[in-house]
Amino acid sequence: MGTPIPTPPAVPFLGHVNTLDKDLPIRSLDLLARQYGEIYQLNILGDRRIFANSYELQNELSDEKRFRKKVAGNLGMVRNATGDGLFTARVPEDKNWYIAHRLLMPSFNAASVYGMTDDMMDVISQLVLKWERFGAKSVVDPATDFTRLTLDAISLCAMSYRLNSFYREDVHPFAVAMSDFLIESGKRSTRASIVQSMMTSTNAKYENDQRIMGQLVSEILEDRRTKPQEKQDILSVMMNGRDKETGLGLSDDNIKHNLLTFLIAGHETTSGMLTFTVYYLLKNPEALRKLREEIDTQIGDRPMTAQDVNKLPYLIAVMRESLRLGPTAPARTVAPLEDTTIAGKYFVEKGTSIIINAYNTHRDPKVWGEDAEKFRPERMVGGNFDALPPNAWQPFGFGMRGCIGRPFAWQEAQLALVTILQRFDLVLHDPAYELELKQTLTIKPHNLYIHALPRKNSSHMLAFSSANLHKEAATSAQKAPDATVTTDAAKLQSLYILYGSNTGNSESFAQRIASDAPAHGFRASIGTLDSVLDHPPKDGPLIIVTASYEGQPADNAAHFVEWLLNIRGSQCSTVKYAVFGCGNRDWVKTYQRIPRIIDETLAEYGATRLHHRGEGDASGAAFFEEFDGWEKGLWTKLSETYKTTHSSDVIGLDLKMVSRGATRAELLRQRDTALGTVVINKLLTSPNAPTKRHVEFELPDGMTYRAGDYLAILPVNPDRVVRRALARFGLSGEQEIELSAGGPTSLPVNRPVMISAVLSGYVELSQPATTRDIDILLHAKNSQSSLKALQTLSENYAENVFMKRLSVLDILEALPDIVLPLPMFLEMLPSMRIRQYSISSSPLWNAQHVTLTISVINVPAISGRTEPFLGVASTYLAGLQAGDKVQLSVRTSNVAFHPPSDLSVPLVMMCAGSGLAPMRGFLQERAMQKQAGQDVAKSLLFFGCRSPSEDFLYGDSDLKEWSDLGVVDVRSAFSRSTADSEGCRYVQDRVRHDKTDVIKAFLAGGKFFVCGASKVAAGVKQVLVEFNKETRHLDDEGALATFDEIMSGRYATDIFE
Repeated sequence: MGTPIPTPPAVPFLGHVNTLDKDLPIRSLDLLARQYGEIYQLNILGDRRIFANSYELQNELSDEKRFRKKVAGNLGMVRNATGDGLFTARVPEDKNWYIAHRLLMPSFNAASVYGMTDDMMDVISQLVLKWERFGAKSVVDPATDFTRLTLDAISLCAMSYRLNSFYREDVHPFAVAMSDFLIESGKRSTRASIVQSMMTSTNAKYENDQRIMGQLVSEILEDRRTKPQEKQDILSVMMNGRDKETGLGLSDDNIKHNLLTFLIAGHETTSGMLTFTVYYLLKNPEALRKLREEIDTQIGDRPMTAQDVNKLPYLIAVMRESLRLGPTAPARTVAPLEDTTIAGKYFVEKGTSIIINAYNTHRDPKVWGEDAEKFRPERMVGGNFDALPPNAWQPFGFGMRGCIGRPFAWQEAQLALVTILQRFDLVLHDPAYELELKQTLTIKPHNLYIHALPRKNSSHMLAFSSANLHKEAATSAQKAPDATVTTDAAKLQSLYILYGSNTGNSESFAQRIASDAPAHGFRASIGTLDSVLDHPPKDGPLIIVTASYEGQPADNAAHFVEWLLNIRGSQCSTVKYAVFGCGNRDWVKTYQRIPRIIDETLAEYGATRLHHRGEGDASGAAFFEEFDGWEKGLWTKLSETYKTTHSSDVIGLDLKMVSRGATRAELLRQRDTALGTVVINKLLTSPNAPTKRHVEFELPDGMTYRAGDYLAILPVNPDRVVRRALARFGLSGEQEIELSAGGPTSLPVNRPVMISAVLSGYVELSQPATTRDIDILLHAKNSQSSLKALQTLSENYAENVFMKRLSVLDILEALPDIVLPLPMFLEMLPSMRIRQYSISSSPLWNAQHVTLTISVINVPAISGRTEPFLGVASTYLAGLQAGDKVQLSVRTSNVAFHPPSDLSVPLVMMCAGSGLAPMRGFLQERAMQKQAGQDVAKSLLFFGCRSPSEDFLYGDSDLKEWSDLGVVDVRSAFSRSTADSEGCRYVQDRVRHDKTDVIKAFLAGGKFFVCGASKVAAGVKQVLVEFNKETRHLDDEGALATFDEIMSGRYATDIFE
């Protein structure tokens, strides 16, 4: 009978119904493919379904002599409305399919589709006009607008019928009914009939949706009969054509079925393709730049015509690659015509449903390489595409039942993309957005919002907090926050501040400059670097504050940097600028790379440098002091250049007391899709060791992750610290205030808010005071003793303030006679930042849950205070209880910091303490894959902690289980119990001790991962370089140089302090 096809554990009677995500089954199928490999089977209410996930199976199943399309599952339910239309006909039983196919094939050839160009451009122009009228600050939902575009286009081109979707505020009723119908059809395919029969309201809605759709096609057909036309469109062919083989035409019912088929399939897939393409372009600035250059060079400003179709090779490559990673029709079903064996070993009976999962076959590393998850259009250009193995790329189905409308969709997408990129610079509303999917019959990006900035206009600066994780639903007419707030604007010189920031440091510094601007005679506007793209402001100084992340730009600066690296001519000749860079010297080779590139490139292309480039090292004691010194010099230069004067009377923030706190404000909390839920929060360590905790969250709907990703948390300040601040200013936490700002601010303004909420969630209370803060306190109302104490702090800032982590609040409490207004205190404090933690789980364990493994910071205060110092985020996380809601978001890690898809590659993991987090996720994933029957190479884990009895995290649970399973060999290093770890105190000592096994893993193609503090990373690297030196007989310099060469692509680090 052949090799058994693997299958997950099932529930009696129901089978695997509960294995699939009800709203997003493709997500479950993808995770099952990663867990079980090339093939697995599910039992859905007694119906056996086999899923093929590899290229080799896809190629074999494309043999139409052995396999035929099967209309089953959700497609079988869609047949309730589309009957024997081209897409859902059952062949060979439905004879109308042959007649319709022969009649309509000529209508979709290249020549016929070329003739539809004017109608396509008509509808495209309506989309462009809408985006232009709403303006750059409007938040655009591209999926919705592309649905309007493609629905109107197929209706106009195929039926000469105008739906006018762009002339109504809501979505066309047909589109709403169609979407609901497709979603319900998918759910019905996995629902028991007895359950379905009891869902009376759902059934009524399903029938009504079909009625709405049927009503439209009946109206279209009746309209044509009452108003005949000479134009030979597709509807005319269906009404009047006769099949040459049989002499028969199409019945009214079949015409309606095919009209509905075209309206559904003819717009749903194309709108998804356009949305995926926009997403991948916005996440890959180099590809977007290359495409724009091709369009500008070959098309220019003129409208695209039919003669240009298929003549832009990079555009075609971009579309192909978008459809590879985002096949809008992600699967197709076939069935064997006879009993057969597939892959040479799996027996399949005649008629059994085999689902070819293109979403996974398009990611098969055997065809697409180890970078299969990467968007790389170059793999689809010209000869590269032609050299692909047969049947590797199948987004339009295959063979006789392949998509008849492919030429139509291909031309429409080209016309739309070219026209949009001619007219607009597109920018993500949330630069940190990662792909979420929505599934009906097809898949498309979900919750993707953009801004469309007219290319020919001046700069449109948009500011969105890099630390803002609260994603509210946006509509196409919703306005983004205005980046400019001014007081007496006409009197002040314009100043533009741009930042590139993922974690908030650069944004916080940019906000500082904006807050200080009015006092120096400037009207500040603040925005992200990407929001100006290739239109840098020229009517005032441009101040750039940005960071490097392992040598790469921040998410909200990537497109600007890509533009700058490929600049031509004199676009910057009238720009006046200054740059401050944030970085971390632990990344020696890439330290300050992006700020340096921006500074030097702007100068090279004619821009005027107003002030020297500043550098801030986040790993050093002088980080804030370096910025303060640079900012002080900046204002001096700007004042000299623009003849402005400093006024200490200007206050950037004003405060009004709204309530004396006599009554408690009533807060209504609503469930928010950006809120995760705490499931478990447990202690991992003994009372004798520094606290480590395991926290499990249920993710918001639609949020996904990979092993190795980060979970970003937006915390609140510890309650004890908030109460200290309230007491220092003599306030009650229940008092309400109303803030107003004279410039851009991240504080809640122009609305009543409780002061405790501001101090808790909007500002950093524990961050060390800066030299600028000390200077402000020196100029406040003081006693002589306070002035003397402040001068002492200022004279030796690094030792007295930064190294002791003295905050502004600490200083104000120690010197109670300093008179500082609350608004000035709030203005001095940086905005609350997100904290990123490595995820310590795998989605193969639970796609909807993530875990964190954290160190809780509760240590003696080096400032001298009697209470211990509390880490902001770790204290917040440690205090959470099951059921608590947490504002969170998944952030992708370095592309290299993920386990390889090739399971034969061993992992060599080195970490200490909570640095175990990502390694646990890797091992959990490998364990799930091995338990599913896949061959998995054994990995090495080098883990450092105090002792086996105090803080050997997961030592007696997960790590033991996975060791017994043969997934990992754990090599410990106990700093306070070396007798239990082969005499090794630290991780690097154990790596050195087990040199033979490390080298063996390297020779087996192993990939190396390091996670921990910089000392851990440096120690491990030193040992590995020593191995290289000894085995290759090199000197120190040669060993270090060749280490980087031989470990390229095989050595990834995640360093934290």
